[in-house]
Amino acid sequence: MGTHDDTHHGRHVAAEVTKQFLTRTTASTVIPGLGLIPTRRRAGLLLTGAAVLGGLAVLAYALSQGAMSSALALGLSPRRLLALLVAIVVGAAAWIVGIALTARDNLPDEGRVTERRRWWLKGFAVLAALAVAIPATQAFRYATIQRSVLDTVFDAARPEGAIAPKAGDDPWAGVDQVNVLLIGSDAGADRVGVRPDSMMVASVDPAAGDTVLFGIPRNLEMVPIPESNPLHALWPDGYNCGDQCLINGVWTLATDHPDLFPGDANPGLTTTRDVVGAVLGLDLDYTVVIDLKGFTALVDAMGGVDINVTERVCIGCHTEGGVVVGTTGYIEPGFQHLDGYHALWYARSRAESTDGDFSRMRRQRCVVGALLNQVDPIQMLRRYPALASVLKDSVSIDIPRDDLQAWADLTERVQGGTIRSLPLTNKVIDVGNPDYDAIHELVQDAIAPQPTSSSSSSTTPSSTTTSPTSPSTTTSPAPSESPTTQEGLEDLAATC
Repeated sequence: MGTHDDTHHGRHVAAEVTKQFLTRTTASTVIPGLGLIPTRRRAGLLLTGAAVLGGLAVLAYALSQGAMSSALALGLSPRRLLALLVAIVVGAAAWIVGIALTARDNLPDEGRVTERRRWWLKGFAVLAALAVAIPATQAFRYATIQRSVLDTVFDAARPEGAIAPKAGDDPWAGVDQVNVLLIGSDAGADRVGVRPDSMMVASVDPAAGDTVLFGIPRNLEMVPIPESNPLHALWPDGYNCGDQCLINGVWTLATDHPDLFPGDANPGLTTTRDVVGAVLGLDLDYTVVIDLKGFTALVDAMGGVDINVTERVCIGCHTEGGVVVGTTGYIEPGFQHLDGYHALWYARSRAESTDGDFSRMRRQRCVVGALLNQVDPIQMLRRYPALASVLKDSVSIDIPRDDLQAWADLTERVQGGTIRSLPLTNKVIDVGNPDYDAIHELVQDAIAPQPTSSSSSSTTPSSTTTSPTSPSTTTSPAPSESPTTQEGLEDLAATC
């Protein structure tokens, strides 16, 4: 009888001490030091108090500033990121020490539980510590990557004369237009020099978030070189020598005359920006340059892009002697989810296009518009290491890091506004003999404020998709046509 009672009592004790161990260790895992209070009151209260006060401070700041603004203020400041890194290391270490001490103080003696159960409880404590260590390690990794991106990609000074955001609640108050030159570069290991493969200008109205994408043909002739650019001395009447002097050649032209650009680390980019600005009659504020390999990686890092393919586009194709050769496949019409490889071919292919470069220009604007519209903060965070690698290796941006929070705000406005496009094709201008005064009038009409803005017509419609690694067609209905306000100016949704 006594033996039975002793066994029952032993089991009861084992259950109680096991429950106590699990409860207190879990408490210290959920709130640092909470489970330590019964055995190490001062240390437990110190850890718990620090965690609660820190959490309340963060919550109060987020509520006062807004969750998104608070996150941006942290993620776009190298100084704050450094403080975050220190806080992650110190906080995680203290948290894990609290878990370890709680587990040690409450681990049952060998006489109360079996050795097997003791090992099981020790394993639970290890898992509890890992539940803190793994997220902390990931947060440390992301913060380190972000600091590296800020130091590598956004280390440039603001370009001279560029629109500067202001301090205050609205950094773009009083700014009528922000103009950004987007260049797709064909630079690569198998190419000599740089010849811009695509050139676009995104002109943004910060108040409404409305954007106009201007497509610049690669074969635009007789382009003006402004007097402020050193090449004007060699080409005072513009870059004019027939079809051998095209706008996509001014980059190389400038790099071939480095003596004319003392102190300029990138005369090709400087000249391209000056010339494109003169073509459109706009002051260009900032530039973004991405090479072809980087574009592929960027789309992949974003998880692919949804495109309404409006024409059959060949892959791997090029023209030799008027004959299309090298075709390895096709991107078929319809709503599709394209990975980086297929998105690049959709944007670049022109061998079988009836309009050649002009059809390609339209597709390029569609891809840019779709990428702008489909930026998803959650997806970006999940894929951020890959995205950061692309930014550091393949993208050049002259936006200074101090302005990044204002630019994040501007990006949100763009997603809520309309995106229209004006391609300077032969349907709009004479590419071989352009009238630049007429082009300037077209541009000014295009960027004039719209009577109303509607996000419903802002961008390419998205679709339900399958795999990001290959194009997939769906049966979504085509978007309705939208009337244009002038020749060539269209809502991007209607043309994509």
